[in-house]
Amino acid sequence: MKVEQISIFLENKSGRLAEVTHVLSGAGVNIRALSLADTADFGILRLIVNQTDRAKQVLKETGFTVGKTEVVALEVPDRPGGLGGILKVLHEAGINVEYMYAFVQRSGDNAIIIFRFDETDKAISVLTGAGVRVLRGEEVYAL
Repeated sequence: MKVEQISIFLENKSGRLAEVTHVLSGAGVNIRALSLADTADFGILRLIVNQTDRAKQVLKETGFTVGKTEVVALEVPDRPGGLGGILKVLHEAGINVEYMYAFVQRSGDNAIIIFRFDETDKAISVLTGAGVRVLRGEEVYAL
């Protein structure tokens, strides 16, 4: 029920993001979800891709610093309060959200939210116990 995510450390300068997408495209890797956070000097690009190991390999070969982490993908009702209900369950269980990012496939359907937790296994257990749908990696990679 965990999803593999790659994180790429980028210099905060023009063209670096385009270079990442060009390298991935050339390797036949499709980006399924992304998040970009930056500071004055560097950025962290977090990606869910359809071929994690291939993406990591080709990016490293072209000089990027790449890491791999496990995150959790949840299906959340795309309506007011959908995310709030999930966060309430996590708060009541004492689970910290380190970061999150979302994407919606079609408005009105369920959104997919990617979470990084301080206690991933506990979070999965608590959420599934509360009836939240936790997606398998294969489901997310195929979106």
